Amino acid sequence: MSVPQLDAQREAFVEASRFRSDFYASLTARRDELFELMDALLCADGPVTAPVDLTLLPEHRRGHGALYDALNRGRIDVRKLRRTLAALPQPKAARHRLVLAVDVSNWLRPDAECSADRLFCHTFGRGRDQYLMIPGWPYSFVAALESGRTSWCQLLDAVRLGPEDDIAEITAAQVRRVVEGLIGGGEPLPLWLWSSRTGTAGEEVDLRWQAFLRRFDLEHTFRTIKQTLGWTRPKLRTPEAADRWTWLITTAHTQLRLARLLSQDLRRPWEKPAETGRLTPTRVRRGFRNLRAHLPCPAGAPKPNRPGPGRPLGSKNQRLATRYDVGKTVRRPETITQRDQVRP
Repeated sequence: MSVPQLDAQREAFVEASRFRSDFYASLTARRDELFELMDALLCADGPVTAPVDLTLLPEHRRGHGALYDALNRGRIDVRKLRRTLAALPQPKAARHRLVLAVDVSNWLRPDAECSADRLFCHTFGRGRDQYLMIPGWPYSFVAALESGRTSWCQLLDAVRLGPEDDIAEITAAQVRRVVEGLIGGGEPLPLWLWSSRTGTAGEEVDLRWQAFLRRFDLEHTFRTIKQTLGWTRPKLRTPEAADRWTWLITTAHTQLRLARLLSQDLRRPWEKPAETGRLTPTRVRRGFRNLRAHLPCPAGAPKPNRPGPGRPLGSKNQRLATRYDVGKTVRRPETITQRDQVRP
């Protein structure tokens, strides 16, 4: 291995160690359990099918009760975590440009009548290639894209869209917050989301359509966090618990990106060898358990405890869960003139 490669690995190890410490500092309640849960996500063999299965791994030293208690009652300093993600070395696209992609991915919950803030999510390819509207929680993600043939990107922000939210306003505020975080809170740089300029030169036209096509790289990340990390697998009741799980998934995916140069290629016999730094997120995850032993683990050891008595045997639940309607609760103006009249 050459000296530049050793220096790159050393820098990657320092960056991954610093990120783990900063993430632990952003956890303000049930921090030890949330941190171990994230490590269990990265060290599991195969796709995550249920969060409770993660409690059986050696990296998770607590019981299944602590897992659900952390998801329901834990707290994450989201503002601090966003600053931590923005402070990382960001991937660059062609000509060393920073290209951000914004897209919405749905966490479908059609049978969760007791879950609040569900919206009708647009889906395709279900029921003989029909467009269906299924209840769920839509999340808006912002990510920094790389150039070339890659399935990597850096997730920077995730916001759940609620019944009273306007998608355009929420997305615009989300992008502005991310841009301000990337430049350190200074004066925002010019940012174009669409262009209608006429008489553009061929080089500028190529730049715009190529940057527009790069947004599809975010679909590879959605497939990874859903099929491998199990983002939409838990049957959580409250949207607040879903937000905590979403940030854990975002942090786990970020650690995989930081470990690209550090993880060994534990490939299957039928898989082709890959060069250092060219591993997919799934193949980096296979070797993360070996890497974790050398990374800082600030989570404390669990304390001995006895489980509660629970509900008396034979008694029925006297507290019926509230049922919630699905859909928007605020009527939006249909035209720009109506919107300007509503605004103060």
